[in-house]
Amino acid sequence: MASLYSLCCVLFLALAIVASYVSPAVSTSRRGFERRNEVEDGFRVMLKHVDSGKNLTKWEQIQRGIKRGQRRLQRLSVMFSTAISSSSVVKAPVAAGNGEFLMYLSIGTPPKSYSAVMDTGSDLVWTQCKPCSQCFKQSTPIFNPKLSSTFSKLSCSSHICVALPKPTCGDRCEYVYSYGDYSSTQGVMATETFTFGKVSVPNIGFGCGEENDGEGFSQGAGLVGLGRGPLSLVSQLKEPNTLLMGSIASVNRTFGAIKTTPLIHNALQPSFYYLSLQGITVGRTRLPFNESTFTFQDDGSGGLIIDSGTTITYLEESVFNVLSERFIKQMKLPVDNSGSTGLELCFILPSDTSKVKVPKLIFHFDGADLDLPGENYVIADSNMGLICLAMGRSNGISILGNIQQQNMLVLHDLKKKTLSFVQTQCHKL
Repeated sequence: MASLYSLCCVLFLALAIVASYVSPAVSTSRRGFERRNEVEDGFRVMLKHVDSGKNLTKWEQIQRGIKRGQRRLQRLSVMFSTAISSSSVVKAPVAAGNGEFLMYLSIGTPPKSYSAVMDTGSDLVWTQCKPCSQCFKQSTPIFNPKLSSTFSKLSCSSHICVALPKPTCGDRCEYVYSYGDYSSTQGVMATETFTFGKVSVPNIGFGCGEENDGEGFSQGAGLVGLGRGPLSLVSQLKEPNTLLMGSIASVNRTFGAIKTTPLIHNALQPSFYYLSLQGITVGRTRLPFNESTFTFQDDGSGGLIIDSGTTITYLEESVFNVLSERFIKQMKLPVDNSGSTGLELCFILPSDTSKVKVPKLIFHFDGADLDLPGENYVIADSNMGLICLAMGRSNGISILGNIQQQNMLVLHDLKKKTLSFVQTQCHKL
């Protein structure tokens, strides 16, 4: 793996996740951007979109994703409010929770297969465990630690327990972890062997959940946190390798130009992958907004994160309003005000769609311009006669969603604190 990045003491997390209507099921492999045909010391994990196999139309998939994204925004708002609230008693850390993709893996010895929600917006890895005083229904048997020879409870002095925001310590390290929609998990912290494909990784710290509650969790048997904090899976995989999410198990083509931008640290919200968005161009016009629009506020709000668990992109309201005005001016199509799609800006398609011209959209990050292809920001349906902008407005935080990341390999370098992206056809890999 040495053509683009040195392996020395570097852990990468690369996400090449395709939106559900492009490819609902993808796989995982540890490796970097290479021009080789073989996979070296990597492992693969199957991913599946949460709506895969439900016989939904493209628009139904998008609308369901928008609803989940709006709930995720609400959770983030709760996170920011609890971060600065001095009057209320916070009983547990609050995380964003839930996501758009399920990860398939196994736990224990002998390994027991299960699926869990993959979330780049939180850190804790957890699954439901017996004895379970309060558990939601799951499609696979609940994990029984007594049947695993490699299960081990963590002591209160362990670095994983110390990393918990609010651990409870007696004869074991106990945790309580809440999500912004008041879903929660609590139980005991332990280590266990996790198996990804054919590769087993020992001593992964995780939450063995004995009391779990929340409507979003029933899609899987728990959650795999892939955030930047010390509890996340990627932070615990300290080998000098790359964890690649996406259908990249046999990369056999040359990628295009790689663009790189710094990952920004937010001390009040350290789990998220923040980027420095400095400008946006629509067509040939750079939008007139101040760069301070996307800087952090004293309460930890503000900024822009890149997130796999949100379907569409959400921009600060003042910026979204200006962007919408530019699109309306340049699309030169009548605006649809029916609200039938759930998206905020839609246009009525003419009978001759060959004459429709979509303006270019470029996100200007610090040191890197992301020139998006049209299918990454507009969605058209000839049956409905509509073409819509796959973006929405927000307050408090902006999010680069997974539609904008489709057919793109995205590399998170946790050591160098950078993010790189390169356009590719993921379904051909």
